[in-house]
Amino acid sequence: MIAIGGAIGVGLFLGAGGRLATAGPALIFSYAICGIVAFFVMRALGELVMHRPASGSFVEYAREFVGPWAGFTSGWMYWVNWAMTGIAEITAVAIYVSHWVPESSFPRWATALITLVVLLGVNLLSVKLFGELEFWFSVIKVTAIVVFLFVGISLVITNADMGGGVTASVTNVAGHGGLFPAGLGVVFMTFQAVIFAYSAIEMVGIAAGETKDAKSVLPKAINGVVYRIGIFYVGSVLLLTMVLPWTLYSAGESPFVTVFSRLGFEPAGHIMNLVVLTAAMSSCNSGLYSTGRILRSLADKREAPSFVGRMSARHVPYGGVIFTAVVYVLGVFMNAFVPHEAFDIATSVASLGVIATWITLLYCQIRLKRKADAGEIERPSYRMPGAPITNWLSIGFLVLVVGSMGFSSGPEKIAFYLIPVLAIVLFVGWKLVSARQAKNADLMTSAADSIAAEQAATSSRSNDPEDKQPVV
Repeated sequence: MIAIGGAIGVGLFLGAGGRLATAGPALIFSYAICGIVAFFVMRALGELVMHRPASGSFVEYAREFVGPWAGFTSGWMYWVNWAMTGIAEITAVAIYVSHWVPESSFPRWATALITLVVLLGVNLLSVKLFGELEFWFSVIKVTAIVVFLFVGISLVITNADMGGGVTASVTNVAGHGGLFPAGLGVVFMTFQAVIFAYSAIEMVGIAAGETKDAKSVLPKAINGVVYRIGIFYVGSVLLLTMVLPWTLYSAGESPFVTVFSRLGFEPAGHIMNLVVLTAAMSSCNSGLYSTGRILRSLADKREAPSFVGRMSARHVPYGGVIFTAVVYVLGVFMNAFVPHEAFDIATSVASLGVIATWITLLYCQIRLKRKADAGEIERPSYRMPGAPITNWLSIGFLVLVVGSMGFSSGPEKIAFYLIPVLAIVLFVGWKLVSARQAKNADLMTSAADSIAAEQAATSSRSNDPEDKQPVV
């Protein structure tokens, strides 16, 4: 439920509206193609988890199968992902609240700040409270999606009147400019947003280290996540294009709220708005949880400030949670100064972290298979299908998505130009960390040599007859 809850967030509940308005029904193909890649990523993660469940998840796998620098890089890129995702989530909460309370009465930044304070408190109290809250958040989201699927199918079957002369029908999919009304190029531009929507499915790997009997539970969880997100995402977007023409959706409102608001039953729109608000809080909650564990894993290897590795008596890595929450404050400022661009900017930058994480998992599984083939380790029975060919195809697709961001005219281009900045920061950071680790190793070696020399000298003196004193 944690993995499903993390995956079903604002990428679907809010982002799908803007993408439908841009790409039209072609968004269905974007979700299907990216869903196939997400399936392979999850299976690669599953094999790695079966090899060795770890709370640090792919950071530990990158360190084991590639090298220390890979663990450092993947850990901090994952943190970038969730830092920016959290900003997107609290921005989404502010947008949903403005559906009831106008911005003139209560500014978005204030809503974002209140949301952050509440979720920070939940994460700092206990792991159990987080798990319970996230479970119920997930139940609400999954229930809402299931209800929408049933309602949507009923509306299409009965050709229901959606107001304004619009009828729910299968013909709405291709009846307003075809399947690709904006061209194929726009479809490539949506891949980045769709991958962001699928992000957090890897949360199941983060939770592995704190799961009882992980090797029997996690394969079921991974398989369940894969087919459920396929139904929820692809099925939901397909139904959205049937119930209403794609031209009626917008970036400023959840497409689910748009549908229910047109049914003529006023409370339906408000209820769905409450549900998607819960979804945003849930994903932000997951972000604070996962980054706390990842930062602690980095701190244990002295690859992050020691503060972020501190644990409370309730086994909560409060240092990492607080560190991420401080960055979330940036989202409060973005909602104060660029409220209408904050969401797209945050999701675009977060996508870079998602793609880096997925590539790390796919490549680590390749290295695991190589070691298993060489007889160095035993390969788990739960395996990545088609490896390593499917790994390389998936990695190639993800690299293509990153490249396509450079041709965008929107916030994706900002994220693309941030790539060299992130690369330089990570390179310098690793050099500083490795230099400090080498210095500490030299000091420990010198100390050990001094102790050994002193022990040798003491032993030599004790064996020298001239040094021995007569016993009185």
